[in-house]
Amino acid sequence: MNHTPTALIAEDEPLLAQALQTDLARLWPGLQLLEIVGDGHSAVAQALANRPELCFLDIRMPGLSGLEAAQALAEEWPAGVAFPLLVFVTAYDQYALQAFEAQAVDYLVKPVQGARLAACIERLKKRLAAAAPDGMEQTLAQLRALLGAAPAAAAPAVPRLHVIQASAGALVHMVPVDEVLYFEAADKYLRVVTAEREHLIRLSLRELLPQIDPQQFWQVHRGLVVRASAISTALRDESGKVFLTLRGRPERLTASRLYAHLFKGM
Repeated sequence: MNHTPTALIAEDEPLLAQALQTDLARLWPGLQLLEIVGDGHSAVAQALANRPELCFLDIRMPGLSGLEAAQALAEEWPAGVAFPLLVFVTAYDQYALQAFEAQAVDYLVKPVQGARLAACIERLKKRLAAAAPDGMEQTLAQLRALLGAAPAAAAPAVPRLHVIQASAGALVHMVPVDEVLYFEAADKYLRVVTAEREHLIRLSLRELLPQIDPQQFWQVHRGLVVRASAISTALRDESGKVFLTLRGRPERLTASRLYAHLFKGM
């Protein structure tokens, strides 16, 4: 690499962020460190604005978690620009560490030990020097596996949702889930769209997902879940995104690179 590599640190605990910054400056003097950010949304904004080669992402941050920030970057990263190498920083969590190990994802455990960071740096330097052309695809595959590896067995079973009660003032619309074409995150609300109309409900996509059938409703973007049988066509563009048309609705929806693998010809 001919230019100085840059790195972003996203960590909401100031002392830990400062310690990681100090250790990186000592162990990798040629690395340029961007301003530290303390939440997931700022991490995404900074990374998209500055396009660093490396991102150190705290797993638990306000706004977006490290994994959610990585997912947002994968969805919004400009085509033709090398995707950053990701290092997740986590408190000791046996399940998370097993998931990272299984996907060969770089990670650091808090408090970060100097020897472990030095070993991580050597791996990162080799990967930067290699500049693998399929780096983005490898990262997408790793993120898919990590996002899909949530320990559902440990969570209590959630009953299936059959009717959505969407309030509009004093009126409550009873919307059968079987009539919903897609759900879309909208600030603190969720848009519930049927062929005839749409409703807003106070529920996050994260809360909704365990309550609907993943065979019927496909997540195609971090903020969008679509009924698979309502999709009429899927068109992939050069950047890897997929544009969807629906039966019964005029709009065109976008599936991100992270979920483009769902749409394959038979």
